[in-house]
Amino acid sequence: MSPFSRRAFAAGALASLLTACGGHGTTGHRTTGPGTADTAGHDPTARRPRTTAGPVPADSARPLARSVPVRLLIPVIGVDTPVIRLGLAADGTVQVPPVTDHDRAGWYRHSPTPGETGPSVLLGHVTVGPYGDGVFRHLARLHRGDRIEARLENGTTAQFAVTAVRTVPKTDFPADDVYGNVGRPELRLITCGGTRTGDGYADNVIVFAALSGANLPTPGER
Repeated sequence: MSPFSRRAFAAGALASLLTACGGHGTTGHRTTGPGTADTAGHDPTARRPRTTAGPVPADSARPLARSVPVRLLIPVIGVDTPVIRLGLAADGTVQVPPVTDHDRAGWYRHSPTPGETGPSVLLGHVTVGPYGDGVFRHLARLHRGDRIEARLENGTTAQFAVTAVRTVPKTDFPADDVYGNVGRPELRLITCGGTRTGDGYADNVIVFAALSGANLPTPGER
């Protein structure tokens, strides 16, 4: 990961990751960082992170050249979505995809591209206000070993295998696990989850995945 990417990740983590879920037709809500309560009297120890069990994926594949993701596919939960680029909002938080009909996933452009060494971060909604279900509505159903594909601008399809799925309280968001440097190409998919309240959702759902292979474009094709 480049120094600029690390700085942007650190800024995003300190400002708390914004993972809006589009409830009540709003543009979303802030995911509070560790040690910050989002509701009065909330006890972050009352709800422990959930991690799926299952077969362990094979070792990750060789890193790929940098290329922006243009489409994301998760066959087991029916996701086939274009990918837009996200940056930082004016308040220093990570932008989220717009709340629209047929919403799309978004790639945080200060993170590595899918297949580069490091954690590539993509966000999506679980609900999109008056439009109903969001693109990541079934993210929590994934299990270890499930396949994820990121189609890149250069024609390569990066293939990932899920390594863990965690549901965590927003008051205990694992910023180091999501943003921290890793020595292989990995993927992070993030949405909201848990109990829905008038202010949004109580938890975040985070999918961790590692690169397992790639389909390279044939010469002359893009």
